Amino acid sequence: MKKIALTSLLAVFAASGAHAANAIDGNPLYMPRAGHFYSETSLYSHSENSEDWTLGEEFGYGITNNLAVNVKTSVSEQESFDAYGWDDVAFGLTARLFDVREWKLDVYGGYGVAPIWPYHAPFLAEEDTGYMWTVGVRGGYKTAMWTIAGHFDFNYMGGESFNWDEEGMHMLRAGVDGQYVIDSNWNLVAGAEYTGWTDDGVKNGGSWEGVFGVNYNFDANKYIGAYVSGGLTHETGDWEWVDGFGYGVKFGIEF
Repeated sequence: MKKIALTSLLAVFAASGAHAANAIDGNPLYMPRAGHFYSETSLYSHSENSEDWTLGEEFGYGITNNLAVNVKTSVSEQESFDAYGWDDVAFGLTARLFDVREWKLDVYGGYGVAPIWPYHAPFLAEEDTGYMWTVGVRGGYKTAMWTIAGHFDFNYMGGESFNWDEEGMHMLRAGVDGQYVIDSNWNLVAGAEYTGWTDDGVKNGGSWEGVFGVNYNFDANKYIGAYVSGGLTHETGDWEWVDGFGYGVKFGIEF
């Protein structure tokens, strides 16, 4: 139960073209402009059962052009609200260390709690609640027409916020993402990410998830996107396809 709760934190992405770049458009190397807020709201399902949905929100602020903070949270329901809960809350900080022409390099860190209010259980139930610390790096090559980026992070998860003992779990994530800009309104995005565990007993477990999406910008500061995803899992000892495809929509705005 606790492993499932902890991993829900994960459920918990230059001007050289013919048009001006959008402020926000789903780019994997997005950073908010100094003094600007942003919001990305998503609604998605990860199963064949369209009655199971998760509503997620990421809200952030650009302290400078190279430093941003954010908070993320999500709630979910199953079987037409037969079960529902508040999944997680996470806080993050991203710093751009390198920004020379098209090349970008960021470091990021975060702290999260999950679940906040589990299905049919007390608020922050001690036996179910987990805490996660994250540190990672992302970088890539970004132009007005296309972007290719990679990321890698390390996560420590335990039953207490500051008690980093041997009972905690350690997880690695690595992935690659890309974007192709068709014009000032339309762009395509795609990515793949591997999630793996390093602890005895689960180190052979892992999963791959791929995603493809189409984004439409109403203007430079607002976009909406539609996405599909699929995956492979190795938890049973052999690679197997995850049943069904995930799908969803996202709305982003910078202001």
